[in-house]
Amino acid sequence: MTKPLSLLLAAVTAAGTAMTAPAASAAPAPGHLEVRRVLDSAVAKSGAPGIVADIRDGRGRWFGAAGVSDTRTGRKRQPHERFRVGSATKAFTAVVVLQLAAEGRLSLDDTVDRWLPGLVRGGGYDGTKITIRQLLNHTSGIYNYGNDEEFFARGKGEAWFEHRYDTYTPEQLVKIGLAHPPYFQPGKGFGYSNTNYFLAAMIVEKATGNTYGEELTRRIIRPLGLTGTYLPGDEAKIRGSHPRHYSTLFSQDANPKIHDATEMNQSFAWAAGGVVSTTGDLHRFVGALLTGGLLPPAQQKEMFTTVATEGGPPWIPFTRYGLGLFSQKLSCDVTVWGIGGATYGSWVYAMGSRDGKHLLVSHVNGDWNGLSVFGDMLSAEFCPATPR
Repeated sequence: MTKPLSLLLAAVTAAGTAMTAPAASAAPAPGHLEVRRVLDSAVAKSGAPGIVADIRDGRGRWFGAAGVSDTRTGRKRQPHERFRVGSATKAFTAVVVLQLAAEGRLSLDDTVDRWLPGLVRGGGYDGTKITIRQLLNHTSGIYNYGNDEEFFARGKGEAWFEHRYDTYTPEQLVKIGLAHPPYFQPGKGFGYSNTNYFLAAMIVEKATGNTYGEELTRRIIRPLGLTGTYLPGDEAKIRGSHPRHYSTLFSQDANPKIHDATEMNQSFAWAAGGVVSTTGDLHRFVGALLTGGLLPPAQQKEMFTTVATEGGPPWIPFTRYGLGLFSQKLSCDVTVWGIGGATYGSWVYAMGSRDGKHLLVSHVNGDWNGLSVFGDMLSAEFCPATPR
């Protein structure tokens, strides 16, 4: 029911952007003129229901918004809202694994078979030759379970309504992924795959004796004070104040019908894409990632050691992937670092300068606008020639 970030974005972009939504804009603080123009354009021209940008730099915090949280009531977007972060979850998972490595409880060079003996075997797979590092940087070659045709069909169109409350175990989804041949042999390419992060979280549970959610809370959410962040498991509703999440449900129609996909069981995403958070919490988390607030120097270096993303299944252009995060070169040759995620009716980008002193978190509560809105916003904020 979920595909890698780039494939999800490509699919919903192909559905068209002709839909419109109320253009009630929040009143942002002065400044960041070009970012405000991107926000307004995303709603007025591209039909996004609502979009926010939360910026932290040397001048403090700036929050801007356009559109609405709820197209029925006209309620405006707000800074404190919770939303599903999709694949931005992977950075949380990678940090948990890297902290365990720092404690000597596992090694990134450990094989999958060392921790999950016999699970990744047959059909072209050999878990004795795939390392934890290769899971985290998507060089394992393991097929993404979300691309399985039968599984994905349950999340399209009317079938989504029949299956929105289905619960999946990690073992079920890993089995679906492993039923397909590998993309390539371990270490021989880049293939973005949610299956990698399910296996990584299963190793966390094996190494600690605790659930992935417990380790996530103990190691990241509680220490950073991320009061709006949690892993919902099979809990279908989003807690607290949140925007409605609007989706085309992968329609390929030129003028697709828009559905409210807010309420759903995201056990299908778990450690690869299940977290709920806020712009403020993502600022705190990404800031800690960039400045080394979560990891010792050796593990920090591992996290920011990147691999090329070209040549395999499509992913975000002009990027390199580390362990759970990525770098992206903008049109002005400036490179930003951070995380991104997409799921039904919810896209998020949280990127910043490598030193963590300049950060932008943006969220759209619709899934048909394409990546360009984030690229435009990042260029407006980070390219030196752009007035702010």
